[in-house]
Amino acid sequence: MIEALKSDVIINKVGGRFKLTALIQKRWLELMQGARPMIDPAGKTHMEIVIEEILQDKLELDYEATGIAKPD
Repeated sequence: MIEALKSDVIINKVGGRFKLTALIQKRWLELMQGARPMIDPAGKTHMEIVIEEILQDKLELDYEATGIAKPD
């Protein structure tokens, strides 16, 4: 299991577990369809890439496009 998912830091960064799941799924699909990673992907799985992109603030949920309320 990816260690970052055991911490609430990544959950709080996005605004909750549901939003985190939605963001991971969206980005994972983009990577599987050929999108370029925003970090060095050397030796990492798609899931590890997505988590690292979120932790490095290179990826965030587009609240306007999704219609989800932005956290305060």
